[in-house]
Amino acid sequence: MKRKRHTPEQIIRKLRTAEQLLNQGQTVADVCKTLEVSAPTYHRWQQLYGGMKATEAKRLKELEQENSRLKRLLADAELDKAML
Repeated sequence: MKRKRHTPEQIIRKLRTAEQLLNQGQTVADVCKTLEVSAPTYHRWQQLYGGMKATEAKRLKELEQENSRLKRLLADAELDKAML
């Protein structure tokens, strides 16, 4: 399958579609083929974004980016302190 990045909004839209297809009686393998993603990707998305709304997913992504930025700043400050 072709690799491409999906935005959280796209992932949530695909998960809703998958839920509808599963309720119609399709298997997970058929749903993954329809969504054009692998089964592990589908399950990872389900674990991360299951039950979320698009705005919540966007906010989660922003918070993760801010958290990583703050961790880098803290690590830099600790290195400076250790050098002194």
